[in-house]
Formats: sequence, C-alpha cells, structure tokens
Amino acid sequence: MSKKKIPKVGCLGAGVLGGAIMGRLIRAGLPTLIWNRDVSKLRRLEELGGTPCVSPKQVAEQAEFLIICVTDTDAVETIVFGEEGIAQSRGFAHTLIDMSTCESERTRSMSERLKLESSIDWLDAPISGGAIAAEEGRMTIMVGGAQPVFERAQPIWQVLGGRVTLMGESGAGQATKMINQLLVSSGLVMLAEACSLAEKIGINTDQIPQALFGGRADSSQLQEMFPKMAQSEHSITARSNIMLKDLKMIDKLSQKHNLSLPLVKITNDAFKKMDAAGLGDSDTSELIKLYR
Repeated sequence: MSKKKIPKVGCLGAGVLGGAIMGRLIRAGLPTLIWNRDVSKLRRLEELGGTPCVSPKQVAEQAEFLIICVTDTDAVETIVFGEEGIAQSRGFAHTLIDMSTCESERTRSMSERLKLESSIDWLDAPISGGAIAAEEGRMTIMVGGAQPVFERAQPIWQVLGGRVTLMGESGAGQATKMINQLLVSSGLVMLAEACSLAEKIGINTDQIPQALFGGRADSSQLQEMFPKMAQSEHSITARSNIMLKDLKMIDKLSQKHNLSLPLVKITNDAFKKMDAAGLGDSDTSELIKLYR
C-alpha cells in the first residue's frame, strides 16, 4: 500500500477492546485520531502516536474511516447522534465501522438515519477473539452492510482481521455476533464446570488443555480460558458484565422469535450470579468462583 493510499482512521472508545484496536492501527502506521469519554485512557495511545480529539464530531471531520468500539447500543447512539456527535460533522468521513456488540434492529435504524443525515455509510462489524487478537490483528469480524462499502474498507480489514466475513445487509453482523456469544458464554460455563469436576476428582488441571489438544473437545477457549480458571489467573480479557449484557440481547431475540433456549437461561443465570456476587467488572474466567 503506497503512502498516498493509507487512510486516516478515527477510533472512538478506548476500553479493553477499543484500546487494543487503537494500538494495532497506530503500530501498523495508519494515521489514527483517537477519542474516549475518559481522556486518561488515551495517554498511552497518544504516546504510541495517536492524535487525541475533543469530540466524535471532530474525529469525523478529519478521518475517512470511523471505528467505534464501546459498551452497548446506547453508547453507540450517543457517540453518533448525541451532542458534538458524528452526525453533526460535515467533513471527511465516509464510512463508519461499528465494532461494538449491539442490537441488530437498532443498528439497522441508526445506519439508515446516519446515511440520511450525513451521507456516511455504516458497517456493523462486531468482533471476536479478545484483546490479544485485536493487538495482533487476527480478530474474527462479522460484518453487515452493503458489498461496495465492505470492499471499500479493505485497508481496515487487512490491519485488524484474521478472518473477515460479510454476512449480509445492515444488522447481519450483529445478528451473527449473537450466535457467537451464545456459543462463547455457554462454553465458559462448561469450562468452569469441567474445571471444578477435575479438581474434585483429583485430575491435574494444568494438563487438561494439552491432553485434549486436537480432540473433539479442543477449542481456543479451552486453551486460553481453562488455564486461567485452573490457575486463578484472572487478568481482564473480557468483562463478565459485558457478557451478561450480550446474554440479555440473546434472550430478547429468542423471545421475539418464540424460541425456547434452555442453555441460554442456564448461562444467563450463571452470569447474573457473578454480577450479584460483585464480579461484574471481573474477567469471565472468574466464573470458576461460582463452583469453588
């Protein structure tokens, strides 16, 4: 990619995942404008080479691509349509890529509204893989939006994604993320139960990921999260309250379609117990504490 073709990117949201995405873009050499409600989270990223902005509007007036990665749908809506928001800009931006996990129907509505108000195209592009994958540029990205807009964003996918799939029109990326989160969250409950059982019957839990490697029970979650549970190493890779938020969206979606999903209820209850125990801001691996 020649220097003339390197796009200017604006990133909004510097949480665990958002900060990792910002860092990846900066280290890849893309001119990166950064914004976060809590400006203290931008200091490290500014030292890396990011350019801080005072508002989402200012970001949109200077960057071609806008990437949002924040907590929920309400936060996205505020950044886009709130005071000094993206929709108030009349500048440079032509494509918004929302990597947050949001409600698919509201995503479609916001996409249509932004196009009417600011002529900015919207791609919903929720991610999976965690902060480490974001830092290393190997995220799994599920995209909803128009094919030409998806193709236009190739310079971004090349830096951030290990696997990037266009799933359909607006909202399809978010709908796919619900399937992802159902599998991930229920898998975490199974890992916690398996770890607890192994401990009770005297199996060396440190050996389990290696012993099961390559078999039907193997997965990236087994290799990454089981050791964290077994060794009580709970550095933050994904917060429990974020998973609970996603489970509520899955439950709402299943109810809308009159679908009974017993495993979703069991998983939802487990993360509710974590929240009630004061573990909402903790890593999802701390689910093991419910079984000890």
